[in-house]
Amino acid sequence: MACPFENDRVEEGAALLRGELHLRPERVIRPRIDVLAFPEHFLFERYRFTSQSIIYIHNLIRPYISNITNRSHPLTSQQILCVALRFFANGSFLYNVGDAEHLSKATVCRAVRKVCLALKRLLPIFIVFPGHKPVRAIKEEFHRIAGFPSVIGCIDGTHIPITAPSHNEADYVNRKSIHSINVQIICDAAHIISNVEAKWPGSVHDARIYRESNLSNRLQRGEFDGLLLGDRGYPCQPRLLTPYPDPEPGPQQNFNRAHCRTRARVEMTIHC
Repeated sequence: MACPFENDRVEEGAALLRGELHLRPERVIRPRIDVLAFPEHFLFERYRFTSQSIIYIHNLIRPYISNITNRSHPLTSQQILCVALRFFANGSFLYNVGDAEHLSKATVCRAVRKVCLALKRLLPIFIVFPGHKPVRAIKEEFHRIAGFPSVIGCIDGTHIPITAPSHNEADYVNRKSIHSINVQIICDAAHIISNVEAKWPGSVHDARIYRESNLSNRLQRGEFDGLLLGDRGYPCQPRLLTPYPDPEPGPQQNFNRAHCRTRARVEMTIHC
């Protein structure tokens, strides 16, 4: 006798249900934020740039960050830039920026990397020592601060915290026992950076970074008509002046006072 359950409708329904359970869920794309639609104060607080500045930077790096195709609903070049600027502005974690911008952590990471590489291409164009202004104008701007003559730049180092690397980990531990990269910065009186050295581990002293930099050799050869001002972490040289360690009343104290007020521009540049 034939089996009465051969064409059972319950089994057919179960098979259909199992097939339905294996279907891929419908993809949901969250709405993207139009950054430039926000007020200027909102942009500056969160991105550290005005809308005009964001548009200017976008026009510069758009060829290097645009996606080749429109597959998978990619970010526009302007959105990629704004995601990276928000990460640079607040120094937060990738997932925090992703939550604020309605993006995944991986998407934020790719955007930051794209913008960093694009900006690196433009580094030799914008960061030029002693600057894009005439040397005479640079000296006059410094002289107006505290009367210190012939200054074309102020130099200092700053430590950028990093995650402990897997290789040569101890080299990156600075004097505060934090893993970092020691970055040397030179700026003019208008807080515009004119030289950067960003390749040294945190354990390396400021004096060594300057001594082994290409700029130090160029200054010693007399390629530039002017002086640098640095703190006591640097050696006092004909082209690099540092303050008196124990100034006597009179000219030496006046020198240190003018030196300190003028050199403060690089500290303000680093911390602004």
